[in-house]
Amino acid sequence: MLLPRLPLAYTDEKSRENKRKIFMNVEIVNEICESVKNACNSPQNKFGYGIWTNHIEKVVEYGIKLSVIFGADEEIVVISALLHDLAGILDYTLHDEHHIYGAELAEKILSNYNFPIEKIEKVKLCILNHRGSRKNDLKSNEEKCIASADAMAHITEIHSLFYYVYNEAQLNIEEGREWIVSKIERSWNKLDVQARELIEEEYNAIKVLFGR
Repeated sequence: MLLPRLPLAYTDEKSRENKRKIFMNVEIVNEICESVKNACNSPQNKFGYGIWTNHIEKVVEYGIKLSVIFGADEEIVVISALLHDLAGILDYTLHDEHHIYGAELAEKILSNYNFPIEKIEKVKLCILNHRGSRKNDLKSNEEKCIASADAMAHITEIHSLFYYVYNEAQLNIEEGREWIVSKIERSWNKLDVQARELIEEEYNAIKVLFGR
């Protein structure tokens, strides 16, 4: 289970200082967590199980850290992090527009739990606006958390990008290199200043690696 690990993010000094509390429906989050994890482990998932261990888990982790910094709703952030790529995982043909289909899918899933409508709408916006390749107007703190957490995971888990470009996308060496460089730059450019501070060392290391 993923959820029991989440409260660890609240043991840092800033969390204690702000006396933040976790308001989260543990049962719903755990069920969503298991559903997404199972989808990632399915043979139909073109990204391989690594999209769970090397991406979604990291987006959840970074999302929680950023929710403390931005004062966001942790429940919305965690659920959005778990669901943000699910549409493309379930059906690879939806990958190019997975943010759109993902928002619709999230609404269906959360409606089955009788999740509050206003929270469903916030989750949908987080998923709809999480991609660095789209020009998005991030209005809520939750949207900022998910967009930044997604970008941070791309940068710190760069090996997952190598897997995608050379294993699934079947790009040649130069095409794959340029794709990754472009992806990393888009990810970095969409990060909030405070998010950049958390992974600046990793970003600089990638620039050295690619001679940029």
